[in-house]
Amino acid sequence: MARQHAGESTRLWCVVKADAYGHGLMRTAEALTDLADGFALIELEGAIALRQAGFRQPILMLEGFYHADELSLFAHHDLTPVLHSPPQIETFLKRPLPTAYLKLNTGMNRLGLNECEFTYAFNALRHVTDVTVMTHFADADDIRGVDWQMTRLTALWTALGDPLVKTSLANSAALLRYPKTVGHWARPGIMLYGSSPFQEVAAAALDLQPVMTLESEVIALRDLKQGERIGYGGTFTAEKPMRIAMVACGYGDGYPRHATTGTPILVGHQRTRTLGRVSMDKLCVDITGRTDVNFGTSVILWGKGLPVEEVAAAAGTITYELFCAATSRH
Repeated sequence: MARQHAGESTRLWCVVKADAYGHGLMRTAEALTDLADGFALIELEGAIALRQAGFRQPILMLEGFYHADELSLFAHHDLTPVLHSPPQIETFLKRPLPTAYLKLNTGMNRLGLNECEFTYAFNALRHVTDVTVMTHFADADDIRGVDWQMTRLTALWTALGDPLVKTSLANSAALLRYPKTVGHWARPGIMLYGSSPFQEVAAAALDLQPVMTLESEVIALRDLKQGERIGYGGTFTAEKPMRIAMVACGYGDGYPRHATTGTPILVGHQRTRTLGRVSMDKLCVDITGRTDVNFGTSVILWGKGLPVEEVAAAAGTITYELFCAATSRH
């Protein structure tokens, strides 16, 4: 899907930061080997691990280097830094590498150089290294879109005399929605893991298939009388006789503690709801009226059959957080 939207002339940085969004860096890199023109991440130890495992694709370090002494490791392992601050520029000029990305702040106001800093850095670097210009869109997944940032980028380009240089602009949302932003290198992230970057568009509508399924099982059953409460704080009270099941999964496994009563869940492949407060090791679900649920019945917290976006929405968060929070205990 990422290749289809990028086109054959655009290369793809597959973003595998944060342990590949919680999916496991090595197994994700192996799965993406035939798709990835390069891998993009933040963690230096992860990049070195990829090299030691035999991956030879280009590797882009999205926050560059933090300390000057890391440049020797960048050189040894053939890593490309994203340069986003004046101190990085000055350090890099003392020991330039063959390739570098130069990040321009066009309105995200996180990392990136302002126009004056960028102009100086671009003119200083273009003669000593192969420079690719990068920016990051703040609203590609929202109604404001990307035009306001593209206007800033175009204005700076004109001021520089429209230099011929490679660009890396599009994240998942821009890649799916704004073809004009694909540039020479796109940076798909969340879409690689089967999740939609848009709150109003389901993953299935984008032909994205879930990669992660968080699955557990029923470990206890209980009947409640009307008026009995459940769990810490008793945040749910039975309004009628009920039957509930305890599931071996909680915030210690990465399930969101702030998920409220009513969060969707699949028990025995049938949709039901969570009840009460999520504990560290378990949560409660409603199985009133069902006779098919027993000890060991399969439970899907999100993934196959239950879009992670629905769980994230019910918990007042985003899919990125759920993916990254999933622990090795699950």
